[in-house]
Amino acid sequence: MASDLLSTPPPLAPPKTWEATVIWLRLIRSHRVGPQTFFRLLGEHGTAEAALEALPQIASKAGVAKYAPFSTKAAQDELQRGKRLGAKLLCFGAVGYPKQLADLPDPPPVLWALGDVSLTERPNVALVGARNASSLGTRMAGQLAKTLGEAGFVITSGLARGVDAAAHLAALERGTIAVQAGGVDAVYPRENAKLHEDIARQGLRLSEQPLGLTPMARHFPRRNRIISGLARAVVVVEAAAKSGSLITAREALDQGREVLAVPGHPFDARAAGCNLLIRDGATLVRGAKDIVEALEQPEARRPAPRQKRQDPVHNAGPAHAQILGLLGPTPVAEDQLIRDLKADPKLVAPQLLDLEMQGKITRSPGGLLALS
Repeated sequence: MASDLLSTPPPLAPPKTWEATVIWLRLIRSHRVGPQTFFRLLGEHGTAEAALEALPQIASKAGVAKYAPFSTKAAQDELQRGKRLGAKLLCFGAVGYPKQLADLPDPPPVLWALGDVSLTERPNVALVGARNASSLGTRMAGQLAKTLGEAGFVITSGLARGVDAAAHLAALERGTIAVQAGGVDAVYPRENAKLHEDIARQGLRLSEQPLGLTPMARHFPRRNRIISGLARAVVVVEAAAKSGSLITAREALDQGREVLAVPGHPFDARAAGCNLLIRDGATLVRGAKDIVEALEQPEARRPAPRQKRQDPVHNAGPAHAQILGLLGPTPVAEDQLIRDLKADPKLVAPQLLDLEMQGKITRSPGGLLALS
């Protein structure tokens, strides 16, 4: 669970002019500024412009010399490229920004959208699973997506091969959202090029990444939190015991969403993750009816837990060495780190920001910290 420091961002006015949008984009695209740091800087400095002006000094205090924020020209070029593509930039708090994501502890400050943005306003179910899915797995994903679409649900997935592609294809006519790990204009994998185009025409493609970015392994966990964040429920069709689909399931649980899974044969490694989820309490899925019934239960309507508004950052706190000594390569929740430090959370925040700017620690979705 994210700590109070990693709170839902305070109410803020989204950019309303081209110039203000350029500044927002410059701040989130600046080196080592992720969603949590973006909102923390806004909370401390009041505006994106003030935060952007303060970044070089913050980096200098953290020991990073010659730090330069993302340039005005680069931000303008990205906005122009999006305009030529026909994409829309959705800023946190603005009209069209998905309301479901606003409750997350680390919502994307900006999202590129290509297609029908109104699909985010309809009830949504995420279908995820193995890239090397079996024939049975892809048929199950397609059948679930088709039946849920007929019942009025939009289907969200990650536009990967296997289960994702089968779910998108079956849901195209009634509504599907593809959340991409790379830029919204990046075709990945290449075999899904036609599906990529079809979703832009008939559905919606979303990405928080810069246009043109080819996805790398580290981008997929960040994509997964958006997939689960958009949905009322996440259904895992096929997944190995260690897979990205289980990361999505964990994100869903942290966000207060329902998690369901299709069981499989114990000897099939592609079913191991689903069977583990069911063992640990996920709802077993035999067909779309099981999903609809689960969503009709009162507990399925619980909102994602909201966090307290973050406090201003202060300039004192535990030494960097003390923090680094408690971290390792395995991610740890920030609130757990603060308890281990026995320190005031308001005094830990600037130290973590310093270490993040130095590249010594890495933030993962869900407020987890690890040594870089």
